[in-house]
Amino acid sequence: MVNRRLVAVLAMAVLTPLALAACGEGKKPSSDWVSRTPDTSAGVTPSAVAQRGNTATTASGLQVTVTPASGKTNVLLSAEIGVTVAGGTLKSVTLRDENGEALTGEMRADGSAWVPSKPLKAMQRYAATVVAADSSGATKTETTSFTTMGRPTRRTGTGLYLFDDRTYGVAMPVVAEFIPGIKKKDRAAVQKRMFVETDPPQAGTWSWTSSGTQAYYRAPEYWKSGTRLTVRLALEGVPTGDGRYGTRDRSASAKIGRSFAMKVDNRTKKMTVVQDGETIRTMKVSLGKKSTPSSSGTMVVMEKKVETTFDTTDTDGADGYVTQIRYAQRLTWSGQYIHSAPWSVGDQGRRNVSHGCVNLSPSNARWLFGKTLIGDPVTVRGTEDALAYGNGWTPWDVSWEEFKKGSALPVPAELG
Repeated sequence: MVNRRLVAVLAMAVLTPLALAACGEGKKPSSDWVSRTPDTSAGVTPSAVAQRGNTATTASGLQVTVTPASGKTNVLLSAEIGVTVAGGTLKSVTLRDENGEALTGEMRADGSAWVPSKPLKAMQRYAATVVAADSSGATKTETTSFTTMGRPTRRTGTGLYLFDDRTYGVAMPVVAEFIPGIKKKDRAAVQKRMFVETDPPQAGTWSWTSSGTQAYYRAPEYWKSGTRLTVRLALEGVPTGDGRYGTRDRSASAKIGRSFAMKVDNRTKKMTVVQDGETIRTMKVSLGKKSTPSSSGTMVVMEKKVETTFDTTDTDGADGYVTQIRYAQRLTWSGQYIHSAPWSVGDQGRRNVSHGCVNLSPSNARWLFGKTLIGDPVTVRGTEDALAYGNGWTPWDVSWEEFKKGSALPVPAELG
């Protein structure tokens, strides 16, 4: 029986990064941050590519149409089994490879297609069997067979900033990465193959940075504590534009932890830490001086290092510096962090002296480092500079109304 449903989520284009003042290195976290989980999902024939399929009709008027059409060659490795049933209901879909082995898969939520759980193999013949029944119980079976294309030579790299069985903060977006970026005209087809499930259910949408190198998924509000995120970027063999195809599928299942948020006020030069709705600590800070201001906006802890080296000589030349830093928590790609700054303790709570980072005393930085999770939100207010969208994981820095405007796919009515 067909009883599971895949939910395809939406895409949107937004504004881009920037060159901002920063106290630390303006580099992305190590590539280890990209999920390396084994391939576990796949398959798509974009609607524009769907071929005329096989159709069968019973005496009662039950009609079943299946794609790809029988005998079709050069079919995408990400092909789905398109199904249309008129005058009845779908009962089952079975897909077998040329050795007769059945593949697993799920139906899309709208019932339009069955998605294999793994990419199809290159230059191989597949056979699909679809069974439907009318109201009297009479069944109709329709079959199709097709051959897949050769393995693509031009690829788009895919990444997922999420690890299996990790616990993340309530503002952790699902972050997909593409190298090179996806052009606007190709994003809808790619987005259709990016699946997110939440338990308990919290509907959301995707948002692309203007370069198309990253896309974020979030709900209207922060995730509920205890939520399970299950993500499938089913992109191997998916056309990504300019003759390229997705290089591989990625997936991960992770949990959202307790509610924990950091709020920094430039006026008072203090950070307020709130856990599960209760203020648990207030700490003095020093932010970026006027020539290198901290960014005001809502950011997310992206990376944590007990000890690291800040080297700004590449970007700042003679004005650059090399400094050992402890308890560093990255907030932006341009190099803004929360970190221990023993040299500015006397300024903390009084004036701003950093190169853009949030300075804490060693004891406060150590305490905070021990409390935070990747994905915890950090909101800075009252500085001279606004956070640029895409400078870090920034989907929470815009309103929900603004976030969904550029969706490459229609926004469901229930999402406003």
